[in-house]
Amino acid sequence: MSETIRFTLDGTEVTAKAGDTIWEVANGRGLVIPHLCHKPAPGYRPDGNCRACMVEVEGERNLVASCIREPVEGMVVTTDSARASSARKLVMEMLVADQPPREEARDRSSHFWDMADATGVSESRFPKLEQDRVPLLDDSHVAMRVNLDACIQCGLCVRACREVQVNDVFGMAGRGHDAYPTLDFNDPMGDSTCVACGECVQACPTGALMESSVLDDAQQGDSADFDYEVSSVCPFCGVGCQLSLKVKDNKVKYVDGIDGPANENRLCVKGRFGYDYIHHPHRLTKPLIRREDAPPKGLNVDPANPLTHFREATWEEAMDFAADGLRGRGREVAGFGSAKCTNEEAYLFQKLIRQGFGHNNVDHCTRLCHASSVAALIENVGSGAVTATFNEIENADVAIIIGANPVENHPVAATYFKQFTKRGGKLIVMDPRGVGLRKYASHMLQFRPGADVSMLNAIMHVIVEEELYDRQYIEAYTENWEAEKEHLKDFSPEKMAPICGIEPDVLRDVARTFAGARAAMIFWGMGVSQHIHGTDNSRCLISLALMAGQVGRPGTGLHPLRGQNNVQGASDAGLIPMFLPDYQSVKDDGVRSAFTEVWESGDFSSEPGLTVTEIVDDIHAGNTKAMYILGENPAMSDPDVDHARDAFAKLDHLVVQDLFITETANYADVILPASAFAEKSGTVTNTNRQVQMGRPALAPPGEAREDWQITVDLANRLGLEWDYKSPADVFAEMTINMPSLANITWERLERENAVTYPSLSPEDPGQSIVFGDGFPREGGRARFTPASVIPPDEVPDADYPMILTTGRQLEHWHTGSMTRRSRVLDAVEPEANCSLHPSTLRKMGVEPGGMVRLVTRRGSITLMARADRAVAPDMVFVPFAFVEAAANVLTNPAVDPYGKIPEFKFAAVRVEAAESQVAAE
Repeated sequence: MSETIRFTLDGTEVTAKAGDTIWEVANGRGLVIPHLCHKPAPGYRPDGNCRACMVEVEGERNLVASCIREPVEGMVVTTDSARASSARKLVMEMLVADQPPREEARDRSSHFWDMADATGVSESRFPKLEQDRVPLLDDSHVAMRVNLDACIQCGLCVRACREVQVNDVFGMAGRGHDAYPTLDFNDPMGDSTCVACGECVQACPTGALMESSVLDDAQQGDSADFDYEVSSVCPFCGVGCQLSLKVKDNKVKYVDGIDGPANENRLCVKGRFGYDYIHHPHRLTKPLIRREDAPPKGLNVDPANPLTHFREATWEEAMDFAADGLRGRGREVAGFGSAKCTNEEAYLFQKLIRQGFGHNNVDHCTRLCHASSVAALIENVGSGAVTATFNEIENADVAIIIGANPVENHPVAATYFKQFTKRGGKLIVMDPRGVGLRKYASHMLQFRPGADVSMLNAIMHVIVEEELYDRQYIEAYTENWEAEKEHLKDFSPEKMAPICGIEPDVLRDVARTFAGARAAMIFWGMGVSQHIHGTDNSRCLISLALMAGQVGRPGTGLHPLRGQNNVQGASDAGLIPMFLPDYQSVKDDGVRSAFTEVWESGDFSSEPGLTVTEIVDDIHAGNTKAMYILGENPAMSDPDVDHARDAFAKLDHLVVQDLFITETANYADVILPASAFAEKSGTVTNTNRQVQMGRPALAPPGEAREDWQITVDLANRLGLEWDYKSPADVFAEMTINMPSLANITWERLERENAVTYPSLSPEDPGQSIVFGDGFPREGGRARFTPASVIPPDEVPDADYPMILTTGRQLEHWHTGSMTRRSRVLDAVEPEANCSLHPSTLRKMGVEPGGMVRLVTRRGSITLMARADRAVAPDMVFVPFAFVEAAANVLTNPAVDPYGKIPEFKFAAVRVEAAESQVAAE
């Protein structure tokens, strides 16, 4: 078939690309042909089952469904003939007959009624047919409702669930007119395995599936109407989904996904249903100053009245108070910025610490998630960002996912991984837990915690031993290969199997599968990075990709999945103690002078600053005495959190800028009410290196202000004389000394919404794959860095016989300050919990749902236990979003010597039945 097809459409000769349908060509020319069984968006193939899009083709007896019929050379198509129009109208009439009357419809502005209007149908001549569907209404789920009286059997919900999100919950039951969608084994939605991504709701054209909040909040008029909508970016994980915020009566009413480069209209439960934290009554609306008669700083607050120890203040008083406590302190001041803020806010924050106090003691949460990954990438490939977007998996035939649980932590990215396996791709999952992707995996390596290096070195040993490596690539693009080969001689699968717990034949099969791939990718998460050997783990993954030549081509690459919505951008913007923006060393005099010239200020320290955990230790040492914390919650996120909380209580002056009185804000001397992401302008950069534009849908509540404005005000009170009128001014300054932003302007992002860096021209959408012709290191070569087996900092013993690991859950994110204030998210996952293997619970005499006590060398927590076969019998998994049982009370503060990241993923722990412990005490 030729690339271009010429045919006649309604009397006009048109062209189509191979694979286009008649409907797509007509729609592209502005012709309205009704459609109900598909959506003109990525991921929704046409099905041809609704017959609402029928057109006439010359020479054919029957009308054809334009959504599935492809034109051929010379075809003559008529969309507006009397026969085609009459047929489409008849289809709509029959469907309207079975709908609730429009004035009673739950969604009167739905796509279905738009299509009825397009065919001129407002009522039907046909009687309503009785349908044998029980129950018609299902309100068992907290987030969504099923209203089968509006169902037209289009099957979009099934395709949304099976083909787009690949969750396989929806199916169709019944036959003919009595067919209807069901969940699992005809379970109520609230009892099913539905993960509440809401894709079915967004796909449904009739209102048969709708958000429960929309229906609950409906008053007069259409329940799905809104005053206006604003396109922005999801404020949660690093995937960076674009979404549309629907605003009614100055509140976000509901959220839809839109066609962003990372999500193609998809969302997860957090992105779709977690928006309402911004309207929570706990929102800070006025500045607060600690009362002089308040008790000593700490978490000694009344949950019903968190303002007990603070008094309201004017902005003038609060900002003067904040500045007075910081002014003139120099090295005594440190700053924690936030990956939840914009690129512009991160840039301003690091500039404030460096220019205002003359040093580099500024850090943010990348230190706690992927610092070791960044360290290894900069060391060995010359860049701290991913070498390929996760979407590139569509061009791969093999992929490794190690130390990550995308189904829960990056759910939209997980949809692409699951689709990859449906197309026949081989997915190699490596994790100490049997994570959610295991059922899609060709290989599941549930290795022993902390044994990453032994396992990866064994796999690389096989590639070297069997000469499966890409000799030509290694010679052209790498260095230190001979040292790597020599190092790997001592890591045979037979020798490493007892250490990592994976059989030698499995290790050999994985090695052959990966090395033999046409194109392969490696994805990893914090299960790799959050170890004292996290940098070595990442070094192994980089070496594995390099020796197989799996970097720089379509479907190849290295991709650490970033955790927070702007952790990549905040790092790029210089919110790191040893780097200025774009990972330029603070030690380089030329780099510093380039920035001070733009800042019109004197030089600052050439000494790398202290990291998050080092700053906490420095407070205890009496050196750091004041802090400015923007949008971070280290009183929950730091390891050995009691040690961190004691440090914050010692500070002479603590300025906290946030949305709520977080656990950290309880230690503050002044609290500045900030703006949520739906309330501010600014750019963010996702895990794919895609710089995206966030737009405000609402003003901040009460007297709260946008974060960049607060930081600028504080800087000016400290004597810095900043003159920024908007975030656009800040972005323009960033582009001067950040080569990564070349060809990316504020105006371009406003117009295009997203650009991937690097962008090679003002028209280039960006390079999804980098390093195809070399690496940004001296000589243009990537480096092999051998890694040896290093045991965890503490290992189980008689007193602490089990292994503790921590992480996130699907419904909650980071320290829970946002998600636990979302109605749906908190309702689905309301209680602190941990996961243990059923056999472990049986030995302890604890029923699932019973309470257990976890004890490490640093502290103890009591929480509810769940039975989970994905967890090994000698492990316990604890999510870290619950303040009432804070996981980081238990975690080990020992750090990786290179990335300075704590060992969150491994601690020796004792697990006890809480009831017996109480009785013993």
